[in-house]
Amino acid sequence: MSETRKVLARALRQAGVADWSFEARILIEDLAGAGDRLDIDSATRLQAALTRRLAGEPLWRVLGAREFWGLSFRLSTGTLEPRPDSETLIEAALQHLGERRQEALAFLDLGTGTGCLLIAALSEFPLARGTGVDLSEDALATAVRNAVSNGVADRAEFRLARWDAGLCGKFDLILSNPPYISSREIALLEPAVRDHDPHLALDGGADGLDAYRALAGLLPARLAPEGRAILEIGAGQEDDVCALMQAAGLRHLQSHRDLGGHVRALVFTAEL
Repeated sequence: MSETRKVLARALRQAGVADWSFEARILIEDLAGAGDRLDIDSATRLQAALTRRLAGEPLWRVLGAREFWGLSFRLSTGTLEPRPDSETLIEAALQHLGERRQEALAFLDLGTGTGCLLIAALSEFPLARGTGVDLSEDALATAVRNAVSNGVADRAEFRLARWDAGLCGKFDLILSNPPYISSREIALLEPAVRDHDPHLALDGGADGLDAYRALAGLLPARLAPEGRAILEIGAGQEDDVCALMQAAGLRHLQSHRDLGGHVRALVFTAEL
């Protein structure tokens, strides 16, 4: 097996893959198992995966799943990859609502994708129930499978809708990682994102703020008393998004930075 790993690593390095050693190890572990020798099926899977990776497909899409908050999430063409930066939203939720972990809270995830935010939050709040909303049928089907595999299917439902259309009631926690890349910047993204992530989940309009304008229009009516809305943002968007939410009557409570030190999550409340 060590020789196979060396062959994979060499091929990845020659193709210019930055973290070639890590990726070779992950491919072996995920596709070949723990044995000392490759069988025919494992060798076939590895070769197919290597071919896709060398063609530019991102590692986690090749493998079909990625970890988020210690949980595994299947991917599909209609979903973004869950990324570590987005875990900042779950950390913020625990900081702001952690004292209510044993309450029967209501959660809402707008633009749910894989369901990673909603499912991770439900894993931390055992009595909570949640709704995930998305415009993509493919994404919703993937989110349903992820809820089942991560043991929260009995507390999660998923709806095909634009934002909060058709929903009733208020929510104690509203999460969203909306599209926030400006339309003109899509073509400038690195190929792993531009060519493989769904543009529906990336394109935030001319200035990248279209989704936040929509959210500003609905969040005040959807937040329960003492509820929290936690939104992911892109680089340099903190002031603009805060201004939109405050103009809608929300109060900005805190900004949370990701592991890279960038402001990644903004927390709002309807309490004035």
